[in-house]
Amino acid sequence: MSIDRNPTWRDGVFKRRGTLLALPAVALVVLGRPSRQSVAVGVPIAFVGEGLRCWAVGYSGVTTRADYVTAPQLVTAGPYAYIRNPLYAGNLITALGFTIAFTGGLAAMQRAMLCIAGLGTMLSVYACIVPLEESYLRRTFGSKFDVYAARVPRIIPRAWPLQSQVGSYDATVVARAETRTFLTFSAMLAALILKTVRREHG
Repeated sequence: MSIDRNPTWRDGVFKRRGTLLALPAVALVVLGRPSRQSVAVGVPIAFVGEGLRCWAVGYSGVTTRADYVTAPQLVTAGPYAYIRNPLYAGNLITALGFTIAFTGGLAAMQRAMLCIAGLGTMLSVYACIVPLEESYLRRTFGSKFDVYAARVPRIIPRAWPLQSQVGSYDATVVARAETRTFLTFSAMLAALILKTVRREHG
């Protein structure tokens, strides 16, 4: 068992992070109004975010899907050599891309409100669970994590990677761990295409 303390409200947020992060996506599908231009701009950004997430999962492994914080080793290779939370950075980039894509046909105020609500929800969730994860890593890896945290930023990447890196990429992990993410991403693309076609022919 990887939790050696009484669970807190942060643990509850971590366990339900998938559901909480799905809320902005549902809002976009329901309230969004895409345009050809917004889709052309937003979808490539979403793919960049998904690519960053897959790169990170290939290094961090299937533990990214656990209901509690755990880490078999302190990974500092791949995207973790630039940024401490590449998974969450990838999610934010993907969300930004889909927000742009889905809101191109909305009025400026509606677009801003969806963007603030969606990205604000994600940032709030991450503001809760990142300290939880870092507390676990500090307890588990001690000074190794302190040294890593001092050298690698949480969210704004370094210009150059760490010289000393731990971890290796395993593409098979991505296929095993990211099935749900791929399905969600595909569903968002399908909804985007459907709403765009309906708008143009409605």
